Amino acid sequence: MNPRILVIDDEPQIHRFLGPALQAAGFEPLRAVTAQEGLRLAATQNPALVVLDLGLPDMDGQAVIPRLRAFSQVPIVILSARGLEEGKVQALDAGADDYVEKPFALAELLARMRAALRRAAAATGREAPVPVIRIGPLEVDLVRRVARLDGDAEALRLTPKEWDLLVALAQAGPGRVITHRQLLSAVWGPAHAEDAQYLRVYVGHLRQKLGEASPLIRTEPGVGYRFGEPA
Repeated sequence: MNPRILVIDDEPQIHRFLGPALQAAGFEPLRAVTAQEGLRLAATQNPALVVLDLGLPDMDGQAVIPRLRAFSQVPIVILSARGLEEGKVQALDAGADDYVEKPFALAELLARMRAALRRAAAATGREAPVPVIRIGPLEVDLVRRVARLDGDAEALRLTPKEWDLLVALAQAGPGRVITHRQLLSAVWGPAHAEDAQYLRVYVGHLRQKLGEASPLIRTEPGVGYRFGEPA
């Protein structure tokens, strides 16, 4: 059976467009036009992924995320016309896996969905972190606490904070946005959750040490950072 994709959106044109596109991509689309209907289908139909609009008629989409997370860890990709940075950060902090703005390119939405599904599949049944994470030319060895690039005999010379930052991004996996607040809390602690300048400086240092591989670290303006999908 093809993976089920639950689309929770009150715009008929979105369902008319996404329904055939999802079927052509090998998915089985499920349709909901209200938050309550979407939560019911999420609880009874076992979707592989949820595409969630934030502007729903019966409940704000931001409130749907924690309700969904209360009973399911299904990947959630936000699809919304709301472009404010605060809304993106709030949705990601609440448990969404990614955020795509309307109007959107179908190819980008499908790529982000596939990335979220890969991360979910990789995490299924995992009791401990993978000891070695590979993203393109970058290899991060969590046991030996070393990172190196293909073709380089020596490991990258990273400070403890640079290492922690690299690990936080690598463990999220390619494509998943980690917000400024999440990174600052993970690396410097909750007391520094608003100190975005720390992050800009250390991301700059990390990119410099990655050299030609620096484009792996992508900036989501006003939201956070992610590792790009390697070619």
